[in-house]
Amino acid sequence: MENNQKIQEMQFLEQNFQNLLFQKQAFQMELSETNSALKEVEKSGDEIFKIVGQLMIKADKSETKKELENKKKLLNLRVNAIEKQEKSLREKLEKLREEISKPEKK
Repeated sequence: MENNQKIQEMQFLEQNFQNLLFQKQAFQMELSETNSALKEVEKSGDEIFKIVGQLMIKADKSETKKELENKKKLLNLRVNAIEKQEKSLREKLEKLREEISKPEKK
């Protein structure tokens, strides 16, 4: 593969890498909010409310806790999957950078 193709591939991988970072950040923010909600559910009395659309409705505490814990598991899985993709892309980018810079060193 010639350098121009390698550079184009590297740019494409860098775009994918940036997109992954944005996705990861969004999931981490959602995970943080879910953890905060779980803490509040733990601290609250028997009566809790949750927002659904534009309404605040009374909710079952144990059911809400279960929903939040499931959401937390799912978000953790997504973050872990993104981190694996991130590692793989980082390795590919480093390899391409090395390949592109080798002829320049001669």
